[in-house]
Amino acid sequence: MRKQPLFKRLAALAAPLAVAAVLSTPAAVSAKDYNMEHFWSAQPQGTAWVSGSGECWQSLHGPGDLEPCVAAAPPVPKEFTVRLNFEFDKYRIENVVNDSELARLDDYIAQVKQTPVRERISLTGHTDAKGSDAYNYQLGLRRAQAVQDYMISRGIPAQDIVSVESRGKSDMLPGVDIYSVEQRRVKINAEY
Repeated sequence: MRKQPLFKRLAALAAPLAVAAVLSTPAAVSAKDYNMEHFWSAQPQGTAWVSGSGECWQSLHGPGDLEPCVAAAPPVPKEFTVRLNFEFDKYRIENVVNDSELARLDDYIAQVKQTPVRERISLTGHTDAKGSDAYNYQLGLRRAQAVQDYMISRGIPAQDIVSVESRGKSDMLPGVDIYSVEQRRVKINAEY
């Protein structure tokens, strides 16, 4: 059996001793520095509330018969896809060839504006398979930005649109010809 050098044996002993020294040293801040009696108190006393992590807290000195607080439901994602078919090589809203889809977008905007809950909206532009990846990425992004501008002009707060991106010609609709105008769409995802 080979003997370890002295410095390695001392180093192996030093780590547990250092931990013990730290644990035995009095804390720099003692409990008397805080009024622990009111540490979790709320005003007015007896108030219950839900923390940011969804935990229910109740005042330390209030009545014990409060209604249990109910955590807010987690955001419910919903998806609304607009298949705005654009003229060839166009990305402006006025170049949309199917007015019925634009009317659907207007109905969606009206519904969003009528609900008291603010939505976090994400927009993703798609294209058909014609053209290069780089070109289609930029075209999909321009289409998504056009929908963003349109929604803001119709009263959706700009800060509610949290993401505007492009998938270009990736993520094709299954069962649809990759060169079809149906592939040219903007997908809207929203969370409450």
